[in-house]
Amino acid sequence: MAGLAESLGISSSPYINAVVVLLVFVAAAWLADLFVDRLLRRVARFTKTELDDRIIDLVHRPVFLTIVLAGLSAAASYLVPAGKLLFYADGVLYSLIVVIWGVTMMRATGLVIEHAVGRVSDVTGLGRNVIPLVENLTKIVVVLAVLLLILSLWKVNITPLVASAGIAGAVVAFAAKDTMANLFGGISVFMDRPFKIGDYIVLDQGERGEVVAIGIRSTRIKTRDDILITIPNSIIANTKIINESAPVPKFRIRVPVSVAYGSDIDLVEQILLEIAAANGNVIEDPPPRVRFRQFGDSSLNFELLCWAREPALRGLTVHELNRSIYKTFQERGVKIPFPQRDVHLYRE
Repeated sequence: MAGLAESLGISSSPYINAVVVLLVFVAAAWLADLFVDRLLRRVARFTKTELDDRIIDLVHRPVFLTIVLAGLSAAASYLVPAGKLLFYADGVLYSLIVVIWGVTMMRATGLVIEHAVGRVSDVTGLGRNVIPLVENLTKIVVVLAVLLLILSLWKVNITPLVASAGIAGAVVAFAAKDTMANLFGGISVFMDRPFKIGDYIVLDQGERGEVVAIGIRSTRIKTRDDILITIPNSIIANTKIINESAPVPKFRIRVPVSVAYGSDIDLVEQILLEIAAANGNVIEDPPPRVRFRQFGDSSLNFELLCWAREPALRGLTVHELNRSIYKTFQERGVKIPFPQRDVHLYRE
């Protein structure tokens, strides 16, 4: 690049050659900026997201500055004698390029993270308060990469630094293995999506409640007693989860009912279906049904099967159905038996 002006036969003066080379690079920078800002922006209009438009707003100026700084480096080769002075000039210019793109990368990754978390939160309910955490971690990685690249430009041996960073990383990873396990457990929850905010879940340990928060480290569920349970994501990722709200929000309810021997079983079935149909929490499709399950020791055992609109209504619906069944049986003469034994005494 340094011999561009001489190869074109423009001038033998280094000052004129430097100016010509710089003007060529400025023109190239203007054309590149025009390509990015005009052509790519038109292509981005056909997409449904605004993320690509915002990224174009970020990169078109760094592209222009990068080509101009490269032109300054090429022009400096005409004006600065080869040796340490030229090495320092190139080091400063290329370090500026690395810093510019480092800042651009941090801003672009911030946009991508915000967009990605926004889409994930719509599905999993992940709070946007995790955006600063992820952004800070990304900035640390970008800053470290920029520093290592700048050191390599200045011919600094980075092998000992990389080795030390690897050892330090291994020590930190071993010390924070539980935190890392929860972090990867949270990632698996976001990828598999076994539940979302508002779902009612039951864990292996018997905890049942509504999912109120899904974080990077833990998941929180609120029980029907308004008790908040925080469960590490490493446990969530390695346990069986029953999601009562999936794949459909309706929840099946089973109500066992016992009547005395000699009762009219057709009347019992009719009463149970009428009670289920009259309850506002019970949906019509699928319709309620009654099953005669078995002949018990002291009773005929039935079961009322119906579907509530959502799992949160399970307790209330069972309560209302039991009240209605007891009152209606009393009104219509259906007896609910209690355990009893007949004892026969024989006298020799």
